[in-house]
Amino acid sequence: MFTLRVALRYLFSKKTHNAVNVISTISIIGVAVATMAIVCVLSVFNGFTDLATAKISQLAPDLRVESTEGKTIASPDSLLRVIGAIEGVTAAAPTIEEHALAIYGDRQMPVLMKGVTEAFDTITQLRSTIKEDGTFLLTDSEYGDFATLSVGAAIGLQAHPGVMRALTLNVPRRTGRINPANPAAAFRSDSLLVGGVFQTEQAEFDTDLVLIPLSAARQLLDYEREATAIEIKVSDGADTDRTGHRIAEALGDGFDVKNRVRQQDQSFKMIEVEKWITFFLLAFILIIASFNIISTMSMLIIEKEDNIHTMYAMGAPRKTITRIFILEGWLVSLLGGVSGIITGVILCLAQQWGGFIKLGGNHEAMSIDVYPVRVEIPDLLAVIVLVALTGLITSALTSLLARKYISRQGQ
Repeated sequence: MFTLRVALRYLFSKKTHNAVNVISTISIIGVAVATMAIVCVLSVFNGFTDLATAKISQLAPDLRVESTEGKTIASPDSLLRVIGAIEGVTAAAPTIEEHALAIYGDRQMPVLMKGVTEAFDTITQLRSTIKEDGTFLLTDSEYGDFATLSVGAAIGLQAHPGVMRALTLNVPRRTGRINPANPAAAFRSDSLLVGGVFQTEQAEFDTDLVLIPLSAARQLLDYEREATAIEIKVSDGADTDRTGHRIAEALGDGFDVKNRVRQQDQSFKMIEVEKWITFFLLAFILIIASFNIISTMSMLIIEKEDNIHTMYAMGAPRKTITRIFILEGWLVSLLGGVSGIITGVILCLAQQWGGFIKLGGNHEAMSIDVYPVRVEIPDLLAVIVLVALTGLITSALTSLLARKYISRQGQ
């Protein structure tokens, strides 16, 4: 207790030499600025994660069932009956995904073909993403089957909604022999009209996705009843994770039930990796800034030389005097860290409520025009642990310096 009281007095009392005050203030500010930067950057990454989740929700189902024992689900109809009877499920429908070669006029590009049913419009928010000159249409009694293109596929193929020109999809034959003399016979093809173009502002969906009727996809791939996944809409107010757990228990082994985040786990993993790489880079800057504390302690030890002699004369052991300066270094680090965390949280909350810092570029072409932020308690705990460890390192180095100086003074 004695060492802590003396350390607190040294921390807040005015020093004899003004240079010591300046260096001590600079040390605290350096730690505070570095800590504040870590809190703000982590909160911005959280904001972009929320933004990605919101954009994914437009075209990703609440839950998606996939087979863990192969690419396809052999009997999706029986699974649909089981899933439809589970509490919290509003709608469920099979889908088929496969890569194909799309040809439109004299242009061609590889695309991700996805066969869906009319229920896809209920399971997702697709209709809200359709451009004004088109619509989500799968089949028409007069014109036949229609395809709905992502904006990337539409630009790559220079395709437009209408009945003047058809889109041709080509996929390799799954069954039968291939004649090397006739390579074209190794592919199956189907022609569809373009009904609409959608844009979600999410690269996973906007790059090359083409939606077609499920029956057309099955015909192209020589499937009878198979599906590659079952996509599910959860009732409003129902807990998605709990409903997914019920579905997984009802289906048993051999099936994987994914929520929206797990459906796009690569994207979210990339954001998470970038977030923590940035955290460690800023942590290194914080450690560098904390080395100023060592110089502050060096000046303070010299400043308090008379006090050290007085404590010796009063019978204070060397360990007690050394512990005073160790606590002093720890307090300087914690004071800067706590100040930085509080300032960072205030700035993030101000940005969250007021949106003062804007994104660069053309705001009319953006879905948001301000930096999204969200403060998370685990991030703040990680920063506090980092500040504490940094203070421990600087205190350890300070103790070496203090022992050497005090030993020299005691001789």
